[in-house]
Amino acid sequence: MTIDASDLDLPRKAGVYLFRNSEDVVLYVGKASNLSSRVKSYFSNRQDREMIPRLLKNSVKVDFIVTQNPTEALILERQLIREFKPRFNSLLKDDKSFPFIAITSDELPRIMYTRNAPLGAKIWGPFPDAGAAKQVKQLLRRHFGIRNSKNKLPFGFVDSGNKEEYLERVRIVGSILDGDAGIIIESLQANMDNASESLEFERASRFRDKIAILRLIISENVVSSRFYQDCDAVGFSAQGDSGCVVILHAKEGIVQGQINYPLIHRGRVSDSVSMVLSEHYENRKPPRTLLVPIEVGEAMSEWLSNVRGTKVEVRVPKRGRLSKLREMADRNAEIQIIKNSRRGSGNLEEGAANDGAMLLGMASLNHIVCFDMSQNQGRERVGASVVLHNGRPSKSEYRTYRVKGDSIDDLGMMSEVISRWARRQESWPDLLLIDGGETHLSKIISVIEKGGFEGLFEVAALAKKEEKLHMKDKAPIILDRRGRVLIYARDESHRFVNRYHRKRRSKGALEDPLEGIEGLGAKKIQTLLRHFGGIKGIKVASLNELKGVPGIGREMAKRIRIHFDG
Repeated sequence: MTIDASDLDLPRKAGVYLFRNSEDVVLYVGKASNLSSRVKSYFSNRQDREMIPRLLKNSVKVDFIVTQNPTEALILERQLIREFKPRFNSLLKDDKSFPFIAITSDELPRIMYTRNAPLGAKIWGPFPDAGAAKQVKQLLRRHFGIRNSKNKLPFGFVDSGNKEEYLERVRIVGSILDGDAGIIIESLQANMDNASESLEFERASRFRDKIAILRLIISENVVSSRFYQDCDAVGFSAQGDSGCVVILHAKEGIVQGQINYPLIHRGRVSDSVSMVLSEHYENRKPPRTLLVPIEVGEAMSEWLSNVRGTKVEVRVPKRGRLSKLREMADRNAEIQIIKNSRRGSGNLEEGAANDGAMLLGMASLNHIVCFDMSQNQGRERVGASVVLHNGRPSKSEYRTYRVKGDSIDDLGMMSEVISRWARRQESWPDLLLIDGGETHLSKIISVIEKGGFEGLFEVAALAKKEEKLHMKDKAPIILDRRGRVLIYARDESHRFVNRYHRKRRSKGALEDPLEGIEGLGAKKIQTLLRHFGGIKGIKVASLNELKGVPGIGREMAKRIRIHFDG
């Protein structure tokens, strides 16, 4: 049963509309200044988008949410697309992987590279180039002596003199990230002059060094024109459903660089461009002038002005030097599309990751972390995690763990290790995969929720016997070829943890005298070690003392004494 246009009863108000299928799954989210006329336009015989007939064929109803104005509809549309990831909407390919730089609200603030900033932090981003974001964070931290997320004190922190001066350095870093380096240089110059006049030459030298660093950063921007005054140029290109939006940033006569947003392009160019603009400027100050390839609507212009705090002029330049700047952004977008298509055509690993994402109904599986555990009679209890990026192993991010707690079952050990892992993370994977079934999944989700990490990533458990994948609130999936990236991650974690376990056992083989006693299993070994405080206590214990240990009978006590007495 499809939708009958005559049955639609939508208000003539601003808001968001949602097309749903027979299983109540959201297929498409859109915004409108007039819900009634906008939705009815989908049923016109004159359609310029091939996806609309397919959308209507698969939809059985249209829901709507009224907002106070079109700008609120724009914000709500973005939130709902992020939540539902509808099949017929344009989507950022890496919407979970873009990192931010954050400055926390601690008494002595920290600077962080993160995908999930702490509550109350001020953030800049997103940065599609993760490597560049890390370099910026390290540069600012190193040269201005700002604490990082692990509380290690960088060079310059201890000699900051006092809390007030440290907070001033934090303010300078924030201003640099805001793009106000020129203003900061003037302020630092004045502070340096004042310090010199007061004969505080050491303090003056610190101001001098900061000025030199800032000037070095500014000098690296070499493409300039007097016509580009605090404006961004937006370029767009697409091949099939693969698209790319490029944003070139120019300020004070300097083209400062570009940011690329690869996306799944479905429908209107204006929809894809608007989606990227709302993502790009959510946590950064928009420019005075924005040059776009197509009209994006009054709601977007108003939202940009609200974020900036002053009027943003959104233009589609047709001629002149500003038009050439915007066309440069288009050419860069075309180059990115060609590069991405060449890279994707021969990339089997990335294809496997994309197949896995589609199988699980996720936007992406670009970042997978998989855990496995191994032990030998309770003595060498270890775990390991492996990391895949775009289906390829990232061996520099592989980690091994020695279990510290008392658990001797795989589930208890895995709970401890994953809890330790989560507390140390600065960014999150798309999927946390564990070796196990429904019981393992339930326990690990409980650990994650208890630690306050709920909703930051998906969790799945893969059982070896039938290659059955379990996820919360979803029916189990028997993996076929589409799930090969998940099977590979599980097998790789199993190989890695077993290699680490063998290494640990070879180191400790001569120090494990209890393993050779027949019938003495992992639980009894642990009970003995606790009771006597270690192996030395067991060696000198009498027969009666050994019998007094819970679970150790007369025959087992004799075997232990014979083992140590020869």
